[in-house]
Amino acid sequence: MFRKGFFILGIASLFSYSIEAQSHYPGQHHSKFVLHDQLSSPIQAFDLHQIRLLDGRFKENMLREQAWIKQLDTKRLLHSFRNNAGVYTANEGGYFAMKKYGGWESLDCDLRGHTTGHLLSGLALMYAQTGDDYYKLKADSLVKGLAEVQTALNQEGYLSAFPQELINRNLAGKSVWAPWYTLHKIYAGLIDQYLYCDSKQALSIAEKMGLWAYKKLQPVSPEQRRIMLRNEFGGINESFYNLYAITGKKEFQWLAEFFYHNETIDPLKEGKDVLDPKHANTFIPKLLGLTRNYEIVGKGDADTIAAFFWNTVINHHSFATGSNSDKEHFFKSDELSKHLSGYTGETCNVYNMLKLTRHLYTHTGDVKYADYYEKALFNHILGQQDPATGMVAYFLPMLAGAHKVYSTPENSFWCCVGSGFENHAKYGEGIYYHDANSVLVNLFISSELNWKEQNFSLKQETIFPQNGQTKFTITAAPTQPLGIKIRYPSWAKSVVVKLNGKVQKLKNLAGGYISLSQKWKVNDIIEVEFPMELSLKSTNDNANKVAIMYGPIVLAGKMGTAQMNSPAPYSDPSVYNDYYKYQYHIPADIITSLHLNPQNITSTIEKVPNEALTFKTKAEGIILQPLYNIHRERYVVYWDMIHE
Repeated sequence: MFRKGFFILGIASLFSYSIEAQSHYPGQHHSKFVLHDQLSSPIQAFDLHQIRLLDGRFKENMLREQAWIKQLDTKRLLHSFRNNAGVYTANEGGYFAMKKYGGWESLDCDLRGHTTGHLLSGLALMYAQTGDDYYKLKADSLVKGLAEVQTALNQEGYLSAFPQELINRNLAGKSVWAPWYTLHKIYAGLIDQYLYCDSKQALSIAEKMGLWAYKKLQPVSPEQRRIMLRNEFGGINESFYNLYAITGKKEFQWLAEFFYHNETIDPLKEGKDVLDPKHANTFIPKLLGLTRNYEIVGKGDADTIAAFFWNTVINHHSFATGSNSDKEHFFKSDELSKHLSGYTGETCNVYNMLKLTRHLYTHTGDVKYADYYEKALFNHILGQQDPATGMVAYFLPMLAGAHKVYSTPENSFWCCVGSGFENHAKYGEGIYYHDANSVLVNLFISSELNWKEQNFSLKQETIFPQNGQTKFTITAAPTQPLGIKIRYPSWAKSVVVKLNGKVQKLKNLAGGYISLSQKWKVNDIIEVEFPMELSLKSTNDNANKVAIMYGPIVLAGKMGTAQMNSPAPYSDPSVYNDYYKYQYHIPADIITSLHLNPQNITSTIEKVPNEALTFKTKAEGIILQPLYNIHRERYVVYWDMIHE
């Protein structure tokens, strides 16, 4: 998100389908859609409900997310909506009896209500990921409350926690903090509720909201439109494309096209890197709406534009963690070493880049997209959550000696808190895909897949990235031959594959897939081992400013807790962007240089015996561990390399 009162470019959110078919992916083709995608994608995603996480770090994060979701009070979340409609009644305890949520959900914040939208999506995803009715029932109570508010407002379908005056200010080009961004989260959450949880009431609310928007925006002049689109409008275009595909109503197609932002997209058509100094999370989701339209119509230049944008961000604007931006903004191409601040790596940016990555992967099957997905998921999203509390970080600081700063249960509700409700509920999304005759394994995460259409089930057991070993067991087998394709990651230099204990002869498949195809039997076992090695990842603009990697995992130096704020490491930046005022108070004696031998890294870094994923520099004695595992402690990611 961005500061209140500034005009900036827009953001979005990826598509969601139903628990009965494709979800959060392109390629929808089931009965809940009047319009079916015309794009013929070579790769399809599995439904989230077909995948279950097994014990491991990702499931632990998901369980902590569940605990937090269960603590959130639906009445408190609905309070600002009811307050806006004037329907909060004494028999619910009265206005002063209701304890209000703070931060970006406070009644004086223009973004109030966005969390409820995110939570609707998070509950839908959690329901799909677990099958637990609790999450559907909790969402049903939110949907019912929103329907009551929409009826009480009686404004041609308008629904929000703030009055339409904020929309009017946006239309007039006046200072306002992103009303369409907030509405987008509500649209997206309601659509997810329909597609995952079969809530027809949620779809009805969203349709009424859409028809209100159509009537509201029909009279807007081209010049007025140009001005209003300079304010962050979220992924509203993508939500309208989704409503168009679900209902077939042309009003929603018109709305989606209305939010096409020429000032942002047109330069990309010409292959121009215009990212500096754009607000990153406003920019990224615009490509999602564009891509969603491409999937619906099956033609055009949108995929080329999105791929150019993706390559530009990944190759010229991203840190070793897969994250991007400094103080929420893109900076000049290939100037990473100049932007190692305490405000790098906004989590919402990664959330949206992963969504775009999934679209582009299914369009092409290119493994580079899966490689990036792994990097960003393990190094950023997995480590966003504080294991002690379940709270989440807005930024992933690259500043040497900084630490992660987490949200609070009552007084934050930033955008990255909202996207966090989704991030930790949908880990199953990126693990498996399929083509017509094969399962594709893209991530090494303990999980089970049930491809019921093929009568095929697969169990994956791994402690990756503690080592590069993964074991697959066939738990249900079809009568016909079926392919299993296992990603050969870009960081791997070799691989050993065993089928029922017998080593398989393989060609060099770097940058592709290990392909096994046969008539499988129950209890067939595939064992894969990718030896993991240390490597250095330098910034594009400074070969001697390096991050240390172990396979795809960023290792950071543990720097202790000296001079950390109390209660460390909370800041409670509850009002708008007070986190920019956060002071890290980094001790002057923090070590930021290492003696390293890039030609023989193990001569300068050694593995610590009997400690998982723990290394030590030989000269300085600095302990290195995965960045995702370092919490409530200072760390260093990028080092000044002293050549050995």
